[in-house]
Amino acid sequence: MRVPLSWLREYVDLPAGETGRDVAAKLVDAGLEVETVEQLGGGLKGPLVVGQVLTIEELEGFRKPIRFCTVDVGAANGTGEPQEIVCGARNFSVGDKVVVVLPGAVLPGDFAIASRKTYGRTSHGMICSGDELGMGDDGTHGIIVLPHEYEVGTDAIALLELVDEVLDIDITPDRGYCMSMRGVAREAATAYGLPLRDPALLDVPAPNSYGYAVKIDDPQGCDRFTARTVTGLDPEARSPIWLTRRLQKAGMRPISLAVDITNYVMLELGQPLHAYDRSRVDGAIGVRRAEQGEKFTTLDGVKRTLDAEDLVITDNSGPIGIAGVMGGANTEIADSVTDPATGAVTGTTDVVVEAAHFDAVSISRTARRLKLSSEASKRFERGVDPQAAAAAAQRTVDLLVLLAGGTAEAGVTELTAPGAPRTIAMSADHPDKVAGMDYGRETVVRRLQEVGCDVYGQDELVVTVPSWRPDLAAPNDLAEEVIRLEGYGNLPSTLPQVPSGRGLTARQQLHRRVGRALAGAGYVEALSYPFLGEGVFDQLQLPAHDASRQVVKLVNPISDEEPALRTTLLPGLLGALRRNDSRGSHDLALFETGSVFRAAAQPGVAVRLPADRRPTDEEIATLNAALPAQPRYAAVVLAGAREQAGWWGKGRPADWADAVQAARSLAVEAGAELAVRQGQYGPWHPGRCAELLVTLDGVETVIGHAGELHPRVVKAMGLPARTSAMEIDLDRLAAAGGEALQAPRISSFPVATQDVALIVDASVPALSLEDALRKGAGELLESLRLFDVFEGEQVGEGKKSLAYALRFRAADRTLTAEESTAARDAAVALAGERTGAVLRGA
Repeated sequence: MRVPLSWLREYVDLPAGETGRDVAAKLVDAGLEVETVEQLGGGLKGPLVVGQVLTIEELEGFRKPIRFCTVDVGAANGTGEPQEIVCGARNFSVGDKVVVVLPGAVLPGDFAIASRKTYGRTSHGMICSGDELGMGDDGTHGIIVLPHEYEVGTDAIALLELVDEVLDIDITPDRGYCMSMRGVAREAATAYGLPLRDPALLDVPAPNSYGYAVKIDDPQGCDRFTARTVTGLDPEARSPIWLTRRLQKAGMRPISLAVDITNYVMLELGQPLHAYDRSRVDGAIGVRRAEQGEKFTTLDGVKRTLDAEDLVITDNSGPIGIAGVMGGANTEIADSVTDPATGAVTGTTDVVVEAAHFDAVSISRTARRLKLSSEASKRFERGVDPQAAAAAAQRTVDLLVLLAGGTAEAGVTELTAPGAPRTIAMSADHPDKVAGMDYGRETVVRRLQEVGCDVYGQDELVVTVPSWRPDLAAPNDLAEEVIRLEGYGNLPSTLPQVPSGRGLTARQQLHRRVGRALAGAGYVEALSYPFLGEGVFDQLQLPAHDASRQVVKLVNPISDEEPALRTTLLPGLLGALRRNDSRGSHDLALFETGSVFRAAAQPGVAVRLPADRRPTDEEIATLNAALPAQPRYAAVVLAGAREQAGWWGKGRPADWADAVQAARSLAVEAGAELAVRQGQYGPWHPGRCAELLVTLDGVETVIGHAGELHPRVVKAMGLPARTSAMEIDLDRLAAAGGEALQAPRISSFPVATQDVALIVDASVPALSLEDALRKGAGELLESLRLFDVFEGEQVGEGKKSLAYALRFRAADRTLTAEESTAARDAAVALAGERTGAVLRGA
């Protein structure tokens, strides 16, 4: 909602020195979201005056039409002589009143005006369009042509209200009443403690039996309908400058006088209106639900197919408008047309004004289904004051009579469904309990009355809610009004007292340690949406029977292309890697931890939990049982350089080993023994894929994979070459770990190092050899590290040499050379027994 400060002052006597930013600060304190304060006419400097075109000479020989004009600007140029101006616009004639900017002036955008030679003539100024003055589009896309009543030489800056401040307010769904000047003025009056001149307080005639005939078939969809008729409108009447300027500042384009008036009243009072050309309405106006598949052409010229839930306005010929959304082309206000032969002007002379109140849910559903959001639908779906309909209709009639020379017919139609004011019972100290501070009954009553409520009672209050606040439905809503008007900034800041022994759970602590470990290893966290399209499983080359293909689909997804909940973190992470690589960041290491969603074999049906009491444990358990399993996973993806090249070295690219090492670092954080074996699964290269295993309940279980992605996956997903990835089930990794992390024990005795180089078949995995060495070495082995791999003629065809550094240490003594050698020999012996390994050089 755009709120011009000059218009706001019409309803509230704001202090003379208050700027738009001052008012914005007050409104923000009251709970409104003021996004910007726009300075209209900033840097504008005159002379900018009304001029009258005296002569127009068409200049020939140029690629576009150029006109040399003389314009009477009175004494504004200091001489009184006609001003010579070159102009390329075509929408004005001799005798027209226009806006002229003279040399020495500065237009918005720091555009200085000076005399200059152009198209063979000297132009002393410029004839202005609305865009050049920062006024916005007036529908003509050309020169501003003013009514003839304005005198030559009049200051156009004041005439066109070019200098102003406009507050752009983001209206939240519960503040629908602020989508009007009336609503914002009410908030400003309360914030400043000033009286409000309510524009809805008008003398409205009582309904009578000879108003325009209206029939409502669906009183739940339309509980109020006011109809007024105005005849004898002047087809040549134009919207006055003050009206068009207020519409433009509020972000609306002037169209025609009748339409401009309905838009103006909607902005002023918040009540959407519609004006029908009476000559095009066939019989009584009706309100009903549309027939399924019924066709209707709206004002924008689009033929739309209606649904049985849509509410429509009708006459004897059928629909003439979609209620609360948009009117129809068949009853549109006709533009004035001048007969070139006779000079007679024809157009709409009689109108029927509609001011109705429609069901918010119905209007919202229709607007979304038709993808037809309008200024009217935005207000109806947030809640419109039903009591304002009669006043809005009266205000529209008054303006049509005043500005278009019309005559208001005596007939007044007003149909209303039975209803009673809403009341809420609330303890007087309820806001105190919600806010944690003592307001007192007097403050509570005063603030609620400022909102528009009627309040009765002492300790127990009975509050009658005003008609323009449909969002006030419970005691907490009333408490919020008191708190916001007293100021959120005045609420005390009190840190909650954490009960002893209550902190992060073991699962939460593990997730934090995992994040810190990966971040410390150089990975950057990337958070992706938990949705995916099933086509991504084909890109990942997952087999048809893979469990990851069993997805849970959303009934109302954010995107139709991604309707399922993710079963793996890789698509989101790989998408982030692809986007960053395409934008020039080629050396990437990303990680994410988050839930994946596993569909149950038999999908459950969620129960609807009660809202008037706490659900029972059984009801909560039933709901949880219907939900999909949501284990927490961790994943990393890498591409480009893992270590940058520089004076310190050549650097190296990221590869499968980095992905495996990421998994090992997570196992350390979980205190789990992680086994790594060669594997083969979906997106990973079959020769560079590792299975990640832990022992659960005595059974080795695969909980993830790591390695380099398959080249076909890389190509299908548009990834950098040799991209690597790791994904692991954090919950099962944690289950395989201990209850608490054990700090490493540091011995004060020296270490004994023994190196061995073993020759094995090239097909033997290094992990199998390492397992044999560990078990054979026994308890004295502190660590084992592979430091060299060699293949060549020296070791034989089909063979490879693996060199290991074995560190031995005892906790209670210094090892002798004989003890460490014996442990090494035992390790080599078991390795030879299990893998056929022999000592190199033996």
